Amino acid sequence: MSRFPFFEEHSLQRSHLIAVVDDDAGMCDAIAELLEVLDFDSDRFSSAEAFLDALAQRSFDCLISDIRMPGMDGLELGRRTAILAPDMPVILVSSMSDEHVRSRASRVGAVAFLRKPLDADQLHVEVERALRGAGTRP
Repeated sequence: MSRFPFFEEHSLQRSHLIAVVDDDAGMCDAIAELLEVLDFDSDRFSSAEAFLDALAQRSFDCLISDIRMPGMDGLELGRRTAILAPDMPVILVSSMSDEHVRSRASRVGAVAFLRKPLDADQLHVEVERALRGAGTRP
């Protein structure tokens, strides 16, 4: 047993790679930086298409995506991700919070739906749940 258990726990958690997709560079950076503070590694993508290109080359442990983006939106990205990487949990985020959006997020397989601006504690809880396979349906 190590004399520094914190560092062992820290390194185990850091093995998770979270993909963050948002066309708003500031928001994408903010989510990724928050994940870094929460001890997760992250890769940033400015579009759904860029993420799908990367997914063809490597794997991710979780996807966090905005819903409203030009081109392919987050709902379509969630649907495609469920087909291409069925074991990867998807968390969708949006400034819209109506029941119709939540319902659509659930139908495409999202394990959680978070409203912007994101609450750091809620994000942490939902990412942990998603990684443990205990995501809550929106």
